[in-house]
This record gives sequence, structure tokens and C-alpha cells, in this order.
Amino acid sequence: MHCSYKRQASMNKENEPNEKVEEPIGRITRARSKALGAAGGICSSSKPSFKQDQKRVLRGNSKRAASDENKASVTATVGLQPKRRAVLKDVTIVCAESLYMDRINAKKIQTTKQTIRDPRENKKDMVEDISVEIPLVEEDVKTKLAEDLSKIRMVETQENTLPKILEEREQAEPMCPGARECPVADPMPPIQPSRIPVGLQSHQEKEENEVCKKLGASEGVVDIDSNLKDPQLCGLYAPDIYNNIRVTELNQRPSTNYMEQLQRDITPSMRGILIDWLVEVSEEYKLVPDTLYLTVSLIDRFLSHNFIEKQRLQLLGVACMLIASKYEEICAPRVEEFCFITDNTYTRGEVLKMESKVLNFLCFQLSVPTTKSFLRRFIQAAQATYKVPCMELEFLANYLAELTLVEYNFLKLLPSLIAASAVFLARWTLNQSDHPWNPTLEHYTSFKASELKTTVLALEDLQLNTNGCSLNAIREKYRQQKFKCVATRTAPESVVSLFSR
Repeated sequence: MHCSYKRQASMNKENEPNEKVEEPIGRITRARSKALGAAGGICSSSKPSFKQDQKRVLRGNSKRAASDENKASVTATVGLQPKRRAVLKDVTIVCAESLYMDRINAKKIQTTKQTIRDPRENKKDMVEDISVEIPLVEEDVKTKLAEDLSKIRMVETQENTLPKILEEREQAEPMCPGARECPVADPMPPIQPSRIPVGLQSHQEKEENEVCKKLGASEGVVDIDSNLKDPQLCGLYAPDIYNNIRVTELNQRPSTNYMEQLQRDITPSMRGILIDWLVEVSEEYKLVPDTLYLTVSLIDRFLSHNFIEKQRLQLLGVACMLIASKYEEICAPRVEEFCFITDNTYTRGEVLKMESKVLNFLCFQLSVPTTKSFLRRFIQAAQATYKVPCMELEFLANYLAELTLVEYNFLKLLPSLIAASAVFLARWTLNQSDHPWNPTLEHYTSFKASELKTTVLALEDLQLNTNGCSLNAIREKYRQQKFKCVATRTAPESVVSLFSR
């Protein structure tokens, strides 16, 4: 009886909360679940039928089984209670938040649809206007392009037919004597060269080039500037360069009679001795020929307007060579070397002072055309008729040109005239069977053979050394094998016979 009473009491205790707690109706919120949890009915309301069925089946078992079952059920209810609260809490929060966000998004979508639809409906007319205006603009552009093309075609046809129309009018209506007074009925616009079509212009240029080539071939003039492979020849700019220096040689010439008018302490022979010594100096330091020619030019230009004593003439020559070497050479000799070459006759300060004096007098205008400047061009023209370049012709022309440096009388002659005469005499010395002057040389030197007669005869006298000059630095220089010993070459027949023909 005592055991059955205990069992009955325990069963009544377990059934009491099931009778008191009602199942919740509707959605369980957080506040409602909290209230139900405080009342203690949330666990029994979730699974009440499961516990009753289980207890009915287990009533016929032993006491030990019943007590174990009760313990297990109590532990199960106690353990499941917080888990179910956690799950419910998460589910309700997620569901509520998702529903709330869905409603907000739905409202946003509706509002955006409304705001998008309203401006389109309000500005519907404007869009239609724009859509109507765009094709009109395109049509206007097309029409303008068509008009421009038609104008261009009309201009081209007028340009092509204009010469014919003018010829017909000239033939039909002869020009009246008072052409200025005659009114023009329908003046035609002048033809602009730039309006000629590209294809037609190139065709005309080709024809003109062919005609020029034919004329050149008939006249015997060879184009020496057609070789554009050598950048040092400056084929594209050579005609303009030499036209410019032909003008410059007239403007920057030294005085031809400064010895008689200005200089009283020096003579032409002293000048010759100085230049002959400078030739040896240039050979000693292996200076380029342009340095020697520029040195002589600077000396003559300074002496043309400045008096100098004979004791300082060598100082002037050293200072001028120092300037020329700085201008022409890659590695110019130092001032101390020029002092040493004079056996320390002049100090370093004296050389620099004279250098400054010369530069200030010349206003630093050192770029002047010399005979060497024209020799390069004229020798190139002389070599144009040769299949293989003749080195002896180049050395011999340079030798004859350098002989004029020591001679004061050659200052009255232009450097271009001396260069052309040197080429003339060099060709005659090497070959007497053919005339040394040809149309190519006449074209590029701008000298006819008759204009070179006086200079060529004077050069022949220097070559033969008829005056017995004792200044032999240039002659010894060109007797060397590296210059083909051209100083020993002379023509068997005098060049006078060539001009007497």
C-alpha cells in the first residue's frame, strides 16, 4: 500500500501542470514565451502527449523501472527546457527580422517603382522631343557634308577646265592695249597650288623630275647630292649651305692691302715665314687642315685693322692657332704646349691675353668660309665622272690650295675661286688628254673655264716654284708617301696651251 501510494502521488504531481497549462494559441513572441517560462508550462505544452503515453505504457513495470523512468523524464524536461528556449528565441528573432526586412524591401521597391514611373510620365513629352530632334541633326550634318563634297568636286572640275577656258578666251578675244582699263565680266578665282588633288600633284612632280633628269643628262650635269647614305655629305642641305657661304665669303674677307696701308713693321715675307712655321706646328700636333686654314684667316682678319710689331707677330700666330684648334679640333693642344713650341718666348698669360684680344676684335665670329670649305664640294663634283674615286686628285688639289696660304698676293682672290682653280690644275696635271672642266664642275662651282685662267696660271707658277721660294714646309708635307707624293707631280705641258685653244 505504501508503494502504490507513493506511485499515485508521483503520478498526480506529474499530471498537475498538464491540467493547469493551456496550449498557446497563435505566434509565440519573446514576451509571451518569457511569461510562459515563468509559469512553468512551456515544457509541458510542447510535448504533453508524448509524456502521458510513455507513462501509461510503463505503469506495469517494476518500481525500479518506474523510478528510473521518472528520473529520466525529469532530467529530460530539465535539460530540454533551455535548448527549446534558445531555439525558439533564435527562430522568432530570425523570422521577425526577415519578415520586417522583407516588408521594408517591398515598400522600397514599390516607392522606387513609383518614383521611376512618375518622372518618366512627367517627362514623356521631353523624351519624345529629343528623339525627334536627333534625326534632324543627323540629316543636317549629312546635307552639309553633301554640299561640301559637291563644292570640292566643282572646284576640282573648275581647276581642271580653267586652263582650257583661259586658252579659248585668249584665242577668241585678244587682249586690248589698255588691259588695266578693260573691265572683266566674270573674273575667275586664281588657282591655288594647294588645291590640286594629291594624286595629280604627285603625278606632275614625277613628270617634272623626269624632265629635269633628262635635261641634266643632256647637259652633262651629274647630281652629286643624290647619295644620301653618307650623313657627312649633307645631300639634302648642301645646295643651300654652299649658296650661303658664297655670300658669306664676300662679307668676311680680310683686307687685300693691309701691308701697304696699315702695317709698317712687318712685311709679306714675314707673314709667309710665320705661316710656313705654323704648317710645321700643325704637322707636329697632327691638326686637321681646317685648323690651319682658319688660323691663317684669323691672322689676316686681325692684321687688316690692328697694327702689330714684328716681335709680337709670332705671338699672334700662336694665339690664332690656339683659337682655331679649340674651334675645329676634338682634342685641342693646351696653352702650355703652344708656349713650349715657341721655346717659351711668350708666357702663358701673354698667350691668353692675345687670345682674348683677337676674340673680342672679331666679336667671336669664327665661322668663316675658307678655301678648304669649297674644296670638299668641288672635289666631290670632280670625282662624279670617275667610276672609282681618285685619291691623287684630292691630294693634289689640297696641295695646290695650301701653297696659296703663304702667298700674300692671293688674298685678293676669293676662296671659292682658289678652290676651283686648284681642282682645274689638278685634273690637268693628272690627265692632259681630256679637258679638265666639264658641265658638272661649271654647275657646282659657278665658274666658267675662262674665268679661272688668271688664277690657274698663278697656281701653276707656285707648283713649278718659278719664283724660287724657300718656304718648303708645304712641299715637304706633300712629298710624303701618305699623300701619294703629289708635290713631285707636274704636267708635261703647260696649262697655257689649254686656254689658247
